[in-house]
Amino acid sequence: MSETIEIHPTTPQPRLIAQVVHALASGQIVVLPTDSGYALACRLEDKSALARIAQIRRDDEPHHMTLLCRDLSEISTYAKLDNVHYRFLKAHTPGPFTFILEATGEVPRRLLHPKKRSIGLRVPQHPILKAILEEVGAPILSASLVLPGVDEPLEDPDLFPKAVERQVDMIVHSSFLVQIPSTVIDMTGAVFTLVRVGLGGVPPELED
Repeated sequence: MSETIEIHPTTPQPRLIAQVVHALASGQIVVLPTDSGYALACRLEDKSALARIAQIRRDDEPHHMTLLCRDLSEISTYAKLDNVHYRFLKAHTPGPFTFILEATGEVPRRLLHPKKRSIGLRVPQHPILKAILEEVGAPILSASLVLPGVDEPLEDPDLFPKAVERQVDMIVHSSFLVQIPSTVIDMTGAVFTLVRVGLGGVPPELED
C-alpha cells in the first residue's frame, strides 16, 4: 500500500516536500498535484519506475510522458529552441500548457516520439509541484493519472480506488483537483499547431 502525505496546496511545508523528493530519488512512483489534475511521476533517469507507470496506465508509448521543468532555462537543456520558440514559451509559462518540442541529446531515446524525435515539456504553476522541482533541481517525468477500466476522473485522493494505492508508492494529497487536460501545442514545425484545447485555452497567437 502507498503512503499518503497531506501538503498544504498554497504554502507547502518544506519538511514534507523533502520527504517527497527523497521518495522520487529512491526510485518511487509518486502521485503529484499538477495544474491540470493529479499525475503519476518519477525521476527522468529511472527506467524501472517508467516501466511501472506504463504498466499502471497500460501504455506502451513512453513518449506520452511529459517532462516537468522549473523554468525556460531548464527547457532549453532538453529541447531545441530559437528566438521564436523562446518568446512564445516565455509568454505562456508557467501554466497549464504542454509544449511538444524537438529534443536535444539530453533526453533519453526511450522517451522520444519515434518519428519526430520530440518530447512534451511543461513549466507547472502549482505551488507544491514547483517546490518539488526546485528541491529536486532537475526535471521529473509525469503522466496523467488514469487507470484502465476506471471511467470517473481521479480528482480526490480520499476517493481514489484501491488500485491506485496498491500500484504507487506515495500519494501527495493537496486538495480536490478538477481533472482538465492541459492545452497541447506542437512547436516542432515552422508553424506552431494547436493539438488540443485544454485548461490553458487557445493562445492568442494561434487564434483564427
